[in-house]
Amino acid sequence: MDDGVALMIHSLLRASSLAWKCDFDNNRNMETKAALKALVALAQDTRLAIFRHLVERGPDGAVAGSIADELKIPAATLSFHLKEMTHAELLESSQEGRFVRYTASLAVVQDLVGYLTENCCGGDLSKCAPVCVPGPAKAKVSSRTPVIAKPAPKAR
Repeated sequence: MDDGVALMIHSLLRASSLAWKCDFDNNRNMETKAALKALVALAQDTRLAIFRHLVERGPDGAVAGSIADELKIPAATLSFHLKEMTHAELLESSQEGRFVRYTASLAVVQDLVGYLTENCCGGDLSKCAPVCVPGPAKAKVSSRTPVIAKPAPKAR
């Protein structure tokens, strides 16, 4: 990948279209407290599963009842986790009659990734591209699937 493409990708990652209210300075950099709030919210297996589920649903998101049904999460537990992620501004919600629809706030996640990689490779794009360019997720490993390490080859 040439430096021009790498620079463009880094610029796009750093300059998301929406800034977090009150948690960004004039340069639109995520402050540490906001980053920690988002990371703590995602550092729990049920919340991470909910967030990934909503990312898969895209801008349409899903209503709370369908999230509970699809992920097999009790309503009270789901409500608690949705509240935590909404408080961390990882989710947006909208009232639709009796239902509440939740969507993943992808702009916030882009800003989080931008914050985490802000000084990637000391700012020298030639060192990090294409390694730091986001790509498809690696093989999925279910929390129910045991991961069995292969034995190391014997030295001769």
